[in-house]
Amino acid sequence: MLTDEIIDEVRVIRDAHAVKFGYDLQAIYGDLKKSEAEHIAAGHPCIPSHERPVPNTALQRSRFAHR
Repeated sequence: MLTDEIIDEVRVIRDAHAVKFGYDLQAIYGDLKKSEAEHIAAGHPCIPSHERPVPNTALQRSRFAHR
């Protein structure tokens, strides 16, 4: 199996974050939501998962029509 140093780094950071909260999922979730709220308050853009852009099907039809 190949190893990816970026994936490994993300896993180490994620595990360190989980250890900080004793692997309590509610506490981890609360911290992530708090961090998200702070970023939004600071003016950073945030697109909630339920508001993802819908693809333009007409554009997709014309893009793949010539294949």
